[in-house]
Order: sequence, then structure tokens, then C-alpha cells
Amino acid sequence: MATQNPYQSYQTNSVTTASPGELTLMLYNGCLKFINLARKAIQENNIEEKNTNLIKSQNIIQELMVTLNMDVEVSKNMMSMYDYINRRLIDVNINNDLDALAEVEAHVAEFRDTWKQVIQINRQKQFAQGGQA
Repeated sequence: MATQNPYQSYQTNSVTTASPGELTLMLYNGCLKFINLARKAIQENNIEEKNTNLIKSQNIIQELMVTLNMDVEVSKNMMSMYDYINRRLIDVNINNDLDALAEVEAHVAEFRDTWKQVIQINRQKQFAQGGQA
């Protein structure tokens, strides 16, 4: 039996042991990674690579859309933003628009950074509660 790549094992374990909040953070980071790869492909005029990475970014945004809890008011606003980002990614794919890609990247990075802060605040609260028990 072949030995699994240690990095691949780490990635698999990271995903299977992550909290829902950490998984969302991973999605944002993955989306940013694919946006950067798409930018590089556009600059190198590599149409296939651009398309592949933009579709991966769109798939992540769509996953974020379907996981929203629409009973929460903020989710309605997030749905609108995710829909906008998804449409902009389509525009980028059609027009090779690096300005639109930069706009999308800024939105996703802002969501990621905010989400990261939420996770840190929740961890601090959990730690504080655990310390009082």
C-alpha cells in the first residue's frame, strides 16, 4: 500500500477536524487563491487556466451562498453580495477584466478578514468561559 503524501494527510485532517467557522475561512482563502491564479493566467493569456480558476472561485462563492441561514437578516445582505461577486467573476471570465477581478478580490478579502475576527472573538469568549468553570 502506497504511503499518502504527508501534506495531503495534513490537508485532509485540517478539513475533517475544522469547525464550521474554520471551514468558511478555508473557503474564503481558497477563493482568494483561485482569484490570484486567475489573475496570473489572464496576464499570461492562458485562457484555459483562467477559466478553470475563475470557475473554482465561482463554485466557492456558490457554496457560500447555499450554506447561508436565510432566517438571519444579515444572510440576506450576504446573499446579495455573493450574487454580485459571482456575476462579476463571470464578467471577468468573459472580458478578462482585471479591474473587476481586483474588486472581487477586495470583497472576498474583506469577508475573510471579518470572518477571521469573528472566529478569534468566539475563541476568546470560549477560553474566558472555560477559565471560569
